[in-house]
Amino acid sequence: MTYAIEMKGVEKSFGETVALGGVDLNVAAGTVFGLLGPNGAGKTTIVRILATLTRLDKGEAFVLGSDVTRESDAVRRKIALTGQSAAVDGVLTGRENLEMFAELLRLPKSLRRQRAGELLDILELGDDADRPARTYSGGMRRRLDLASSLIIRPQLLFLDEPTTGLDPRSRNAIWEVIRALVDDGTTVLLTTQYLEEADQLANRIAVIEGGKIIAEGGVDELKAQTGGEVVEVVFTEDADVAALTALLPHAHLGSTPFTVQIAVDQETALDTLHLVSDRLRPFRANVANVGLRRPTLDDVFLSLTGRATRDDTVEKQPARPRRRSRGIGGV
Repeated sequence: MTYAIEMKGVEKSFGETVALGGVDLNVAAGTVFGLLGPNGAGKTTIVRILATLTRLDKGEAFVLGSDVTRESDAVRRKIALTGQSAAVDGVLTGRENLEMFAELLRLPKSLRRQRAGELLDILELGDDADRPARTYSGGMRRRLDLASSLIIRPQLLFLDEPTTGLDPRSRNAIWEVIRALVDDGTTVLLTTQYLEEADQLANRIAVIEGGKIIAEGGVDELKAQTGGEVVEVVFTEDADVAALTALLPHAHLGSTPFTVQIAVDQETALDTLHLVSDRLRPFRANVANVGLRRPTLDDVFLSLTGRATRDDTVEKQPARPRRRSRGIGGV
Protein backbone atom coordinates (compact mmCIF):
# COMPACT_ATOMS: atom_id res chain seq x y z
CA MET A 1 0.00 0.00 0.00
CA THR A 2 1.21 3.50 -0.84
CA TYR A 3 1.06 5.92 2.07
CA ALA A 4 0.61 9.66 1.65
CA ILE A 5 1.40 10.22 5.34
CA GLU A 6 3.69 8.26 7.67
CA MET A 7 4.28 9.23 11.29
CA LYS A 8 6.44 7.20 13.65
CA GLY A 9 6.78 7.98 17.35
CA VAL A 10 6.08 11.70 16.88
CA GLU A 11 6.28 13.77 20.05
CA LYS A 12 5.69 17.47 20.55
CA SER A 13 5.56 19.61 23.68
CA PHE A 14 4.93 23.30 24.24
CA GLY A 15 6.78 24.12 27.43
CA GLU A 16 5.57 21.58 29.97
CA THR A 17 2.41 20.82 28.00
CA VAL A 18 2.63 17.57 26.04
CA ALA A 19 0.68 18.03 22.80
CA LEU A 20 1.65 14.70 21.22
CA GLY A 21 2.90 11.76 23.23
CA GLY A 22 4.23 9.40 20.58
CA VAL A 23 1.93 9.27 17.55
CA ASP A 24 2.12 6.52 14.92
CA LEU A 25 -0.07 7.13 11.91
CA ASN A 26 -0.26 5.89 8.30
CA VAL A 27 -2.66 7.40 5.77
CA ALA A 28 -3.23 5.57 2.49
CA ALA A 29 -2.99 7.65 -0.68
CA GLY A 30 -6.25 8.58 -2.36
CA THR A 31 -8.40 8.32 0.77
CA VAL A 32 -10.05 10.55 3.36
CA PHE A 33 -8.54 9.97 6.80
CA GLY A 34 -10.41 11.46 9.74
CA LEU A 35 -8.79 12.62 12.97
CA LEU A 36 -11.56 12.68 15.54
CA GLY A 37 -11.16 14.15 19.01
CA PRO A 38 -12.01 16.95 21.43
CA ASN A 39 -10.43 20.39 21.56
CA GLY A 40 -6.84 20.17 22.75
CA ALA A 41 -6.48 16.50 21.83
CA GLY A 42 -3.61 17.13 19.40
CA LYS A 43 -5.38 17.19 16.02
CA THR A 44 -4.16 20.62 14.91
CA THR A 45 -0.63 19.92 16.16
CA ILE A 46 -0.48 16.86 13.89
CA VAL A 47 -1.64 18.96 10.93
CA ARG A 48 0.87 21.73 11.65
CA ILE A 49 3.75 19.25 11.88
CA LEU A 50 2.79 17.54 8.63
CA ALA A 51 2.33 20.91 6.90
CA THR A 52 5.84 21.98 8.08
CA LEU A 53 4.44 24.81 10.21
CA THR A 54 5.64 23.28 13.49
CA ARG A 55 8.76 21.20 14.10
CA LEU A 56 8.40 17.88 15.86
CA ASP A 57 10.51 17.16 18.95
CA LYS A 58 11.02 13.43 18.46
CA GLY A 59 10.14 10.79 15.90
CA GLU A 60 9.82 11.19 12.17
CA ALA A 61 7.12 12.12 9.68
CA PHE A 62 6.90 11.80 5.92
CA VAL A 63 4.45 13.42 3.50
CA LEU A 64 4.27 11.84 0.04
CA GLY A 65 7.71 10.37 0.62
CA SER A 66 9.38 13.59 1.77
CA ASP A 67 10.68 14.11 5.30
CA VAL A 68 8.83 17.05 6.87
CA THR A 69 11.95 18.21 8.71
CA ARG A 70 14.72 17.74 6.14
CA GLU A 71 12.65 18.22 2.95
CA SER A 72 10.14 20.85 4.00
CA ASP A 73 10.26 22.71 0.67
CA ALA A 74 9.38 19.53 -1.23
CA VAL A 75 6.50 18.89 1.17
CA ARG A 76 5.05 22.37 0.68
CA ARG A 77 4.99 21.96 -3.08
CA LYS A 78 2.69 18.94 -2.75
CA ILE A 79 0.16 20.06 -0.15
CA ALA A 80 -2.56 22.59 0.59
CA LEU A 81 -4.05 23.57 3.94
CA THR A 82 -7.38 25.03 4.96
CA GLY A 83 -7.18 26.09 8.59
CA GLN A 84 -9.84 26.70 11.22
CA SER A 85 -10.53 30.32 10.19
CA ALA A 86 -11.14 31.73 6.74
CA ALA A 87 -8.01 33.50 5.46
CA VAL A 88 -9.54 35.80 2.85
CA ASP A 89 -9.16 39.51 2.15
CA GLY A 90 -12.45 41.24 2.89
CA VAL A 91 -11.67 44.25 0.67
CA LEU A 92 -11.16 42.12 -2.44
CA THR A 93 -14.00 40.40 -4.25
CA GLY A 94 -14.26 36.64 -4.22
CA ARG A 95 -12.82 36.49 -7.73
CA GLU A 96 -9.97 38.88 -6.88
CA ASN A 97 -9.07 36.79 -3.82
CA LEU A 98 -8.68 33.67 -5.94
CA GLU A 99 -6.79 35.47 -8.69
CA MET A 100 -4.41 36.87 -6.08
CA PHE A 101 -3.73 33.37 -4.72
CA ALA A 102 -3.24 32.12 -8.28
CA GLU A 103 -0.63 34.83 -8.86
CA LEU A 104 1.16 34.00 -5.60
CA LEU A 105 1.25 30.37 -6.71
CA ARG A 106 2.75 31.49 -10.05
CA LEU A 107 -0.09 30.21 -12.16
CA PRO A 108 0.23 31.61 -15.71
CA LYS A 109 -1.71 34.85 -16.13
CA SER A 110 -3.85 33.35 -18.88
CA LEU A 111 -5.10 30.66 -16.48
CA ARG A 112 -5.70 32.70 -13.32
CA ARG A 113 -9.15 34.02 -14.16
CA GLN A 114 -10.17 30.69 -15.70
CA ARG A 115 -9.20 28.70 -12.60
CA ALA A 116 -10.83 31.25 -10.29
CA GLY A 117 -14.07 31.03 -12.25
CA GLU A 118 -14.05 27.23 -12.17
CA LEU A 119 -13.64 27.14 -8.39
CA LEU A 120 -16.25 29.83 -7.77
CA ASP A 121 -18.77 27.77 -9.71
CA ILE A 122 -17.81 24.48 -8.03
CA LEU A 123 -18.25 26.02 -4.58
CA GLU A 124 -21.49 27.79 -5.53
CA LEU A 125 -20.05 31.29 -5.31
CA GLY A 126 -20.37 32.26 -8.97
CA ASP A 127 -23.32 34.60 -8.46
CA ASP A 128 -21.40 36.49 -5.76
CA ALA A 129 -17.96 36.39 -7.35
CA ASP A 130 -17.68 40.15 -7.83
CA ARG A 131 -18.89 41.21 -4.38
CA PRO A 132 -16.35 42.18 -1.70
CA ALA A 133 -15.61 39.19 0.50
CA ARG A 134 -16.48 41.27 3.60
CA THR A 135 -20.12 41.06 2.50
CA TYR A 136 -20.04 37.24 2.44
CA SER A 137 -21.65 35.12 5.10
CA GLY A 138 -19.45 32.91 7.28
CA GLY A 139 -20.24 29.89 5.16
CA MET A 140 -19.40 31.72 1.94
CA ARG A 141 -16.08 32.93 3.34
CA ARG A 142 -15.28 29.36 4.40
CA ARG A 143 -16.01 28.07 0.90
CA LEU A 144 -13.87 30.84 -0.59
CA ASP A 145 -11.04 29.87 1.74
CA LEU A 146 -11.30 26.25 0.58
CA ALA A 147 -11.29 27.41 -3.04
CA SER A 148 -8.02 29.26 -2.45
CA SER A 149 -6.45 25.97 -1.32
CA LEU A 150 -7.45 24.34 -4.58
CA ILE A 151 -6.02 26.84 -7.07
CA ILE A 152 -3.38 24.25 -7.85
CA ARG A 153 -4.79 20.77 -7.27
CA PRO A 154 -2.85 19.42 -4.28
CA GLN A 155 -1.72 15.83 -3.91
CA LEU A 156 -2.55 16.10 -0.21
CA LEU A 157 -5.11 18.45 1.33
CA PHE A 158 -5.25 19.19 5.05
CA LEU A 159 -8.68 20.28 6.26
CA ASP A 160 -8.57 21.43 9.87
CA GLU A 161 -12.17 21.47 11.10
CA PRO A 162 -13.40 22.87 7.76
CA THR A 163 -17.12 23.08 8.52
CA THR A 164 -17.16 24.35 12.09
CA GLY A 165 -20.16 26.62 12.56
CA LEU A 166 -21.44 26.31 9.00
CA ASP A 167 -25.07 25.99 7.97
CA PRO A 168 -26.17 22.67 6.41
CA ARG A 169 -26.05 24.01 2.83
CA SER A 170 -22.45 25.23 3.13
CA ARG A 171 -21.43 22.06 4.94
CA ASN A 172 -22.91 19.84 2.24
CA ALA A 173 -21.27 21.90 -0.52
CA ILE A 174 -17.85 21.39 1.08
CA TRP A 175 -18.53 17.68 1.54
CA GLU A 176 -19.29 17.32 -2.17
CA VAL A 177 -16.04 19.09 -3.10
CA ILE A 178 -14.06 16.80 -0.80
CA ARG A 179 -15.61 13.70 -2.37
CA ALA A 180 -14.82 14.96 -5.87
CA LEU A 181 -11.21 15.69 -4.92
CA VAL A 182 -10.70 12.18 -3.61
CA ASP A 183 -12.30 10.72 -6.73
CA ASP A 184 -9.62 12.61 -8.70
CA GLY A 185 -6.82 11.12 -6.58
CA THR A 186 -6.23 13.71 -3.85
CA THR A 187 -5.57 12.46 -0.33
CA VAL A 188 -7.42 14.34 2.43
CA LEU A 189 -6.53 14.50 6.11
CA LEU A 190 -9.62 15.80 7.88
CA THR A 191 -9.68 16.89 11.50
CA THR A 192 -13.11 17.30 12.97
CA GLN A 193 -15.14 17.39 16.15
CA TYR A 194 -18.24 16.50 14.15
CA LEU A 195 -19.09 12.84 14.37
CA GLU A 196 -21.46 12.96 11.41
CA GLU A 197 -18.78 14.56 9.23
CA ALA A 198 -16.30 11.78 9.94
CA ASP A 199 -19.00 9.19 9.36
CA GLN A 200 -19.95 10.73 6.01
CA LEU A 201 -16.48 11.28 4.57
CA ALA A 202 -13.73 9.19 6.13
CA ASN A 203 -12.46 5.85 4.86
CA ARG A 204 -10.55 5.39 8.10
CA ILE A 205 -10.64 7.22 11.41
CA ALA A 206 -8.24 7.69 14.28
CA VAL A 207 -9.61 8.78 17.65
CA ILE A 208 -7.12 10.97 19.47
CA GLU A 209 -7.22 12.09 23.08
CA GLY A 210 -4.52 13.62 25.24
CA GLY A 211 -1.99 13.56 22.42
CA LYS A 212 -2.30 9.82 21.81
CA ILE A 213 -4.15 7.73 19.25
CA ILE A 214 -6.52 5.60 21.31
CA ALA A 215 -8.28 3.80 18.45
CA GLU A 216 -8.01 3.50 14.68
CA GLY A 217 -9.95 1.69 11.99
CA GLY A 218 -12.66 1.86 9.40
CA VAL A 219 -15.99 3.40 10.36
CA ASP A 220 -17.77 0.05 10.57
CA GLU A 221 -14.80 -1.51 12.36
CA LEU A 222 -14.87 1.13 15.09
CA LYS A 223 -18.62 0.91 15.46
CA ALA A 224 -18.31 -2.86 15.89
CA GLN A 225 -16.20 -2.25 19.02
CA THR A 226 -19.31 -1.06 20.82
CA GLY A 227 -21.26 -4.20 19.93
CA GLY A 228 -23.57 -5.00 17.05
CA GLU A 229 -26.51 -3.02 18.46
CA VAL A 230 -27.30 -0.41 21.09
CA VAL A 231 -30.30 -0.53 23.41
CA GLU A 232 -31.13 3.10 24.14
CA VAL A 233 -33.45 4.48 26.80
CA VAL A 234 -34.52 8.12 26.82
CA PHE A 235 -35.90 9.29 30.17
CA THR A 236 -38.11 12.26 30.84
CA GLU A 237 -36.56 15.38 32.33
CA ASP A 238 -38.06 14.73 35.76
CA ALA A 239 -36.66 11.19 35.99
CA ASP A 240 -34.05 10.08 38.54
CA VAL A 241 -31.67 8.87 35.83
CA ALA A 242 -29.03 7.52 38.22
CA ALA A 243 -31.52 5.39 40.14
CA LEU A 244 -33.16 4.03 37.03
CA THR A 245 -29.83 3.31 35.34
CA ALA A 246 -28.84 1.17 38.33
CA LEU A 247 -31.71 -1.17 37.44
CA LEU A 248 -30.24 -1.92 34.01
CA PRO A 249 -27.39 -4.32 33.15
CA HIS A 250 -24.12 -2.77 31.91
CA ALA A 251 -25.77 0.59 31.21
CA HIS A 252 -23.90 3.86 30.88
CA LEU A 253 -24.91 7.45 30.27
CA GLY A 254 -25.48 8.28 26.63
CA SER A 255 -24.32 11.17 24.49
CA THR A 256 -27.39 13.32 25.09
CA PRO A 257 -29.07 14.36 28.36
CA PHE A 258 -31.41 11.83 30.01
CA THR A 259 -30.19 9.04 27.70
CA VAL A 260 -28.81 5.65 28.79
CA GLN A 261 -27.25 3.06 26.49
CA ILE A 262 -26.35 -0.63 26.62
CA ALA A 263 -24.05 -2.13 23.99
CA VAL A 264 -25.16 -5.62 22.93
CA ASP A 265 -24.38 -8.08 20.17
CA GLN A 266 -27.00 -9.08 17.64
CA GLU A 267 -27.66 -12.44 19.31
CA THR A 268 -28.64 -10.91 22.65
CA ALA A 269 -30.13 -7.63 21.42
CA LEU A 270 -33.81 -8.57 21.59
CA ASP A 271 -33.44 -10.38 24.93
CA THR A 272 -31.77 -7.31 26.43
CA LEU A 273 -34.43 -5.03 25.00
CA HIS A 274 -37.17 -7.14 26.63
CA LEU A 275 -35.25 -7.24 29.93
CA VAL A 276 -34.90 -3.45 29.95
CA SER A 277 -38.56 -3.07 29.10
CA ASP A 278 -39.62 -5.34 31.96
CA ARG A 279 -37.43 -3.60 34.55
CA LEU A 280 -38.61 -0.14 33.58
CA ARG A 281 -42.29 -1.01 33.21
CA PRO A 282 -43.16 0.16 36.78
CA PHE A 283 -41.52 3.50 35.92
CA ARG A 284 -43.14 3.99 32.53
CA ALA A 285 -44.10 7.58 33.37
CA ASN A 286 -40.38 8.42 33.51
CA VAL A 287 -39.52 6.82 30.15
CA ALA A 288 -39.90 8.82 26.94
CA ASN A 289 -38.66 6.07 24.61
CA VAL A 290 -36.79 2.79 24.53
CA GLY A 291 -35.47 1.15 21.39
CA LEU A 292 -32.79 -0.71 19.51
CA ARG A 293 -30.48 0.90 16.97
CA ARG A 294 -27.12 0.55 15.27
CA PRO A 295 -24.13 2.18 17.01
CA THR A 296 -22.84 5.56 15.87
CA LEU A 297 -19.41 7.17 16.06
CA ASP A 298 -20.78 9.07 19.04
CA ASP A 299 -21.15 5.71 20.81
CA VAL A 300 -17.59 4.80 19.79
CA PHE A 301 -16.15 7.98 21.27
CA LEU A 302 -18.14 7.55 24.46
CA SER A 303 -17.07 3.92 24.91
CA LEU A 304 -13.41 4.76 24.27
CA THR A 305 -13.10 7.87 26.39
CA GLY A 306 -15.92 7.56 28.92
CA ARG A 307 -16.96 11.09 28.03
CA ALA A 308 -20.10 12.14 26.22
CA THR A 309 -20.28 14.84 23.60
CA ARG A 310 -22.24 17.08 25.92
CA ASP A 311 -19.19 17.24 28.21
CA ASP A 312 -17.51 19.74 25.83
CA THR A 313 -15.62 17.07 23.96
CA VAL A 314 -16.73 16.11 20.48
CA GLU A 315 -19.49 18.25 19.04
CA LYS A 316 -22.26 16.97 16.81
CA GLN A 317 -23.71 18.53 13.69
CA PRO A 318 -27.29 19.79 13.95
CA ALA A 319 -29.46 16.72 14.27
CA ARG A 320 -31.43 15.44 11.32
CA PRO A 321 -34.92 14.02 11.81
CA ARG A 322 -34.44 10.78 13.66
CA ARG A 323 -35.97 7.55 12.43
CA ARG A 324 -38.26 5.80 14.83
CA SER A 325 -36.48 3.23 16.96
CA ARG A 326 -37.32 -0.43 16.74
CA GLY A 327 -38.69 -0.28 20.24
CA ILE A 328 -41.37 -1.62 22.48
CA GLY A 329 -44.08 0.94 23.03
CA GLY A 330 -45.69 1.72 26.34
CA VAL A 331 -42.78 0.70 28.55
